[in-house]
Amino acid sequence: MKIVVVGGGSTYTPELADGFARLRDQLPLDELVLVDPEPGRLDLVGPLSARILARQGHPGKVSWTTDLDGALDGASAVLLQLRIGGQAARHSDETFPLECGCVGQETTGAGGLAKALRTVPVVLEIAERVRRASPDAWIVDFTNPVGIVTRALLDAGHKAVGLCNVAKGFQHTFGEWLGVDPEKVELDHVGLNHLTWERGVRVDGVDVLPRLLAEHADSMAARCLLPPELLHRLGVIPSYYLRYYYGHDAVVADQRARPSRAQEVAALEQQLLELYADPALDAKPTLLGERGGAFYSEAAVALVGGLLRDTGEIQVANVRNGTTLPFLPPDAVIEVPARIGARGAEPLPVAPLEPLYAGLVAHVSAYEELALRAALEGGVELVENALLAHPLIGQYEQARKLAEQLVAADAAHLPWSRG
Repeated sequence: MKIVVVGGGSTYTPELADGFARLRDQLPLDELVLVDPEPGRLDLVGPLSARILARQGHPGKVSWTTDLDGALDGASAVLLQLRIGGQAARHSDETFPLECGCVGQETTGAGGLAKALRTVPVVLEIAERVRRASPDAWIVDFTNPVGIVTRALLDAGHKAVGLCNVAKGFQHTFGEWLGVDPEKVELDHVGLNHLTWERGVRVDGVDVLPRLLAEHADSMAARCLLPPELLHRLGVIPSYYLRYYYGHDAVVADQRARPSRAQEVAALEQQLLELYADPALDAKPTLLGERGGAFYSEAAVALVGGLLRDTGEIQVANVRNGTTLPFLPPDAVIEVPARIGARGAEPLPVAPLEPLYAGLVAHVSAYEELALRAALEGGVELVENALLAHPLIGQYEQARKLAEQLVAADAAHLPWSRG
């Protein structure tokens, strides 16, 4: 079993290597290949990943290369963890919307659209090369914005599933609070990527969400950066990203008052790479926990293992809607529990989504459709249309100004803008 990680020079990769080593029974890989256009990063991340597997007695081979096509040959699964434009582009995503009084964030709003425009064409090119080299390989996308990127892959006919670590993180948190194995925690997790709610938390068939809200609302609110009284009133646990909608103006004020997350991450990555350069380091450092992406490796191992071993296990994934949420088009991509097997990820039935949440989901899903069109076809007008449709923007003057700023900031990554 050969697993290829595109974007393997990421500082996330040691987390992934650790998961492959610890969870070898779920995913008995023979070969892990890290691909990245930056050899300097590979020369640090690759050897550390090999040492992590070796320390834990994993017999798999680890290699690293800048040759994408050579790496893809014979792959069983390909994981995509890309950041087109690096942290500099992320800094732009997180700052230019603030000038118009809009949230600056790398996966939602105008910043999220900018990331989608840069990312979708590159991902589709990589996916075509996967199809030529290893047509039976599964593509697992961890690259944000996951919902839009996954839909692009599926619309192009690729064997693809989208992955996010939010649900896995909730399972661990709830398991810790309840004193149970996280794998015993079942989530009624529903929505779109980075727009989800936990409407139920079951252990041995019993919904313990009321208990969690009664005993841990303050801790949960601190994690979501939303007031505990809102969680009590809603009776659900929203993902962290709902704060951009429920507390938009407060978030903008906070973002204007502090450095961007991209600046923080860039400094953190430099520290991590200095640690990775130590030939004695053979475990993921504690500092990596500050990078984000907690439990990414567990989510990836579970998903890839389910696809390749046809386990039929249930995991939250980004999949075609079909008839799961009847108010959305069948080809929309949603984030819900799915049964994972050789045929892919098949969404499980969910209870009807309450109007309080369904309206926002429908709104953002429509934006994602327009965002994908803009990414595929290009043009300032399509960019402006997508911004006009986004619930965090929705005003024509803001949409016009943001479209102009976005295209100017990302011209190096948008060939059509220079035509």
